[in-house]
Amino acid sequence: MVDPLAEVIALLRPRAVFSKVISGAGAWAVRYSAFGQPSFCTMLEGQCVLSVKKEEPVTLEAGDFVLMPATPGFVLSSREPAVPVFLDPKKTQGTTGELRHGRRKGPPDVRMLGGYFEFDSPDAALLVSLLPVLLHVRGIERLPILVKLVREESLEARPGRELVLGRLVEVLLIEALRATTGDSAPPGLLRGLADTRVAVGLRLMHGAPAHTWTVDALAREAALSRSTFFERFSRAVGLPPMEYLLAWRMALAKDMLSRSGVAIAEVAERVGYSSASTFSTAFSRHVGQPPGRYARQP
Repeated sequence: MVDPLAEVIALLRPRAVFSKVISGAGAWAVRYSAFGQPSFCTMLEGQCVLSVKKEEPVTLEAGDFVLMPATPGFVLSSREPAVPVFLDPKKTQGTTGELRHGRRKGPPDVRMLGGYFEFDSPDAALLVSLLPVLLHVRGIERLPILVKLVREESLEARPGRELVLGRLVEVLLIEALRATTGDSAPPGLLRGLADTRVAVGLRLMHGAPAHTWTVDALAREAALSRSTFFERFSRAVGLPPMEYLLAWRMALAKDMLSRSGVAIAEVAERVGYSSASTFSTAFSRHVGQPPGRYARQP
């Protein structure tokens, strides 16, 4: 059976670029500017507080895992209040030493392993919009292990390093996302998959994107009336069914066009268009440029 979550993660094409140990002692707080790229963190020891705009502050403790698919600005601090110091995450990249906050001397009160990575997908913004802003997972032992493996691999220059890192981050993302309760997630892929009837429609669209799906056909497969399926899907996913199908088809088309050697006619057929011309019209309307020009971009 097709797994839409795994398909979205694979299409995002994640690759690890940076990780480091972060520690703090005493009263401290740092304000990170919005980064836009995905970031992750696993707590090694102690406690601290994560405050993300428009989200409730979260107390992190040893064993916790945090993922932000499109890292917004946030504040990380000790339990004891302190005035935040601004920090640009881009300026700390490339350094492998431990980043220390607060009191410099003595043992740290808190230690964590954090990192950033990138999505190589040409349609990352759309796909990331289907995921929660912040995922906080507790009690999943495999996540800290995966983060440590990412850290170890990123520090070594062994053969196959980039391939291994990409696969590790894919597994890390899937583990984090499936450990999140779909019912409590905001509208998007996780909530859609948590609804068994909506999940039927999602799996059908992902399993056969070239099929001539209609809302009526999807509703019948989900054993719901047309209006109920439409409303339930739209509320759970955040997009009406046909808009989601179009967005998924165009994401697939962008991915294929970004790879050399795939003809436009073949792309059109694989995403459900009867001819290259009808596909070109739809693609130009959705993307803002014809597929031929898109494929020639570096």
